[in-house]
Amino acid sequence: MQVWVNDRLVADQQAMVSVLDHGFLVGDGVFESVKVLGGAPFALTRHLRRLAASATGLGLAAPPETLVREAVTATLDANPLVGPGKLRITWTSGPGSLGSDRSGAAGTLVVAVAALGPVPVSVPVVTVPWPRNERGALAGLKTTSYAENALALAHARARGATEAIFADSMGRVCEGTGSNVFVVLDGQVLTPTLRTGALAGVTRGLVLEWTEAVEADFALAELAVAQEVFLTSTTRQVQAVHSLDGRVLAAPGPRTRGIAEQFGRQAALDLDP
Repeated sequence: MQVWVNDRLVADQQAMVSVLDHGFLVGDGVFESVKVLGGAPFALTRHLRRLAASATGLGLAAPPETLVREAVTATLDANPLVGPGKLRITWTSGPGSLGSDRSGAAGTLVVAVAALGPVPVSVPVVTVPWPRNERGALAGLKTTSYAENALALAHARARGATEAIFADSMGRVCEGTGSNVFVVLDGQVLTPTLRTGALAGVTRGLVLEWTEAVEADFALAELAVAQEVFLTSTTRQVQAVHSLDGRVLAAPGPRTRGIAEQFGRQAALDLDP
């Protein structure tokens, strides 16, 4: 496999980033995961826009878009995929001290791609006891500081689930560890507002644009009466939930199925919507 590091492609065995890089030491970086369909990245412009916004939110200069696009094209050309893939773009603040202070060094850019295995039609999900801090400095940013998500996902795995759902500090549904959450409540398809600290997912945004789904705040307790629940993300696209904290749900339910079909039709029309 060939990996792009900073300004060139290298074999993955020779790909190196400094052990003093702050992305490694303190999680001081941002990233995007992009689905690859037919050898091309889906919704790349939206992902690059969010990468730049996340960098700005961390107080970092965003990587030059022309460089990132060059890196993406070169990486995909060097690693032809037979089926769907997952492209990862990572941008960090670069080498720094052993503490939290940044050095002002040039940032580190890494782009890699891998084949994407089959995605289940539906998954079991649990809620977790730790809240998202919707007022925190990282709220709404896609950063490499993912330990909280790793812990929550381990909590879910230990309970036979494959995704975990957070509430915010006010008890409102926020998001999953790597997904946005949608529910059907009283006949409406809802997803939490960004006020909860949820990430503005690219797939989430397209579902809101292309379907009848709307944003609304709702309490974690309301998940217990939701008629349907589904998740969205780059790799999942629209994925039904068949179990939530042990409660069995129709999966996919009629609204979830309709939204998944609508998303698929629209996505097939435009790779960079």
